[in-house]
Order: sequence, then C-alpha cells, then structure tokens
Amino acid sequence: MKKFIITLLSLTLLTGCTLPGLGANAQSNDIVIAGGNTTERQILTEILVQMTQHYIPDVKVSQINNLGSTLLIYQALTRNDANVAGAMYTGTSLTGELHMDPITDPKLAMETVQKEYYNRYQMLWFPSYGFENSYAFMVTRKFAEENNLSKVSDFENLSSTLKVGVDSSWIDRPGDGYESFKELYGFSFTNLYPMEIGLVYNALQVDEMQAVLGYSTDGRIEAYDLVILEDDRNLFPPYDASPLLSIKLLEAHPELETVFLKLENQIPQDVMQGLNRKADELKIEPKKVAQQFLEENNYFESVQPTPLSQRDGYSWYQERSAQ
Repeated sequence: MKKFIITLLSLTLLTGCTLPGLGANAQSNDIVIAGGNTTERQILTEILVQMTQHYIPDVKVSQINNLGSTLLIYQALTRNDANVAGAMYTGTSLTGELHMDPITDPKLAMETVQKEYYNRYQMLWFPSYGFENSYAFMVTRKFAEENNLSKVSDFENLSSTLKVGVDSSWIDRPGDGYESFKELYGFSFTNLYPMEIGLVYNALQVDEMQAVLGYSTDGRIEAYDLVILEDDRNLFPPYDASPLLSIKLLEAHPELETVFLKLENQIPQDVMQGLNRKADELKIEPKKVAQQFLEENNYFESVQPTPLSQRDGYSWYQERSAQ
C-alpha cells in the first residue's frame, strides 16, 4: 500500500496534475520553497524560510518538503507548484534535467548551470552556500591506516576481496556511475553491493562492508570517524549546493537577492556536516537546527553582499537588470 501511495504521488507530479493545495501560492507573489527528503535539503530549506521571514516579515512563506529527488523538485519549479528550491547541486542538474555531459571544473560547472537555468527556465541559480555534497568513497580510519589508503586508486590491489556498499542509483548512473568508474580507474569490484544510501554508513561501522560510497557532507562521517578517499582521477563532477528562485518571484520581491546572497560561502563543508549530524544523530528537528545556526550567526546581519549585476561573469544577468 505504501509503495502504491508513493508511486501515485510521483506520477501526479510527472503527469502534469497539480497536487491539491499546491500551485496557487507559487503563482502569486507568495514564496513557496521546494525542499527534499534528505536531512541536508530540509535544513537548507528551513534556513531560507527563516532568513526570508527575518528580513521580509510581511511576505507569506511556505514549503513543500519530502520531494524524493532533484527531478521532482525541478518539476515542482517548472510547473509553478514552487518558486524557490532550498538546495540544488551543480553536478546533479548538469547530467540530470539539463541532459549535459559532466563538467569536472567547479567554476565552469557553476557558470554552466546558472546560464542554462536562466536561459531555459527563467530561474536564478545563486552562488554556492560554500560546500559541495559529492559522492565519495570512504572507509573507517582503522581500515585506512591498516591498508595505507588515501585515494580511490589505492583500492586496485584490494578490488578482488574488498566488500563495497554503494548507493543503488549509482550503479547505472550516466556520466559518473559504475561504468564510468571502471573505465576511468581501470578496475572493478568483485564484491559490489547496491544499498540504500542511508544504510551504507552503518554497514561500514559494523564491519558488514569495508568500503562504501556515500555523500561527502553526511554527519555520520564525523560521528563514525570515517575517512573520505581522494577521487584522484576526478570521476565525480562538483556538486556545489545553491539556492534557486524564479525570476518572476525576484521581480515581485527584488530584496530576495540580497537575502539569499548573505548565505554565499557561509556554510563550509565541515559546518554542513555538523548541521546534518545534529539532525541525524542527535535527533534535533531540521527547523531547530536551522534556527540555532542562524541565531548563532545573527542571521548574517553584517554581511553586505555585492549585487550580481555588479559582478564579473554575470553578463546574462546584467543584461536583464539593464532592461
């Protein structure tokens, strides 16, 4: 029954039938933020909600949470069920909804998704929060020290005996999935186990697996004292995280640009790991995690960001601003 309900929800978004209660707000001047079903996306969505309410208290802000993929978030945006995304990731969108080849240079990847989202969808992809959440191979610190592991290519001599748990969606992923891994690194794993991404860290901790493929900002990396191995042959493109909003909404609330830019480079990777850990391990609600973070930083009141129209590399945005 649960599978049926989940499937029905996904099909509703995919087929063009607006979900009950959605759409109307996003088509007005209200702010509707599309979140996700990961802890990280829920925290970042809450940060945007609370930042917006702090600086623009008279605007109505709501959110759509538990969207299970970037594709569903993208569809919510393009169908006007939402007009802001709490977190989008460069590498995911490049090979996903944009149907482009992976780009390993972080700056070029960011510039590409910004231009493409603006030209195709009339949406403004902001600069990064300050971290990227990439796929990453990891092992326990003890295993790394015992086997002198520091980079992914070090797996080659262990590839026939190593038990490796990986995100099940990675196996057939185009661009940076298992087929590309084998081609780039020149070896395969004899014992490869597809798993739900949330289970890989526990499998490593209890020695069911000796290596896993997880997410680089997961709070359990610190909690379980895991070591991320260097992707020394650059399989994974950058996955810098940014907020996104529609140009139509920005025209209604131009002050949102300054609000969102206050968060630029304010959440480095170790900080995001810590925020995720509070929610995942300490069981603090994402809303509370976001509130504590913003209060500790005084809502970044002292940050005075440079407008995008005055920055190099934003000629496509400057042309719009001049109109």
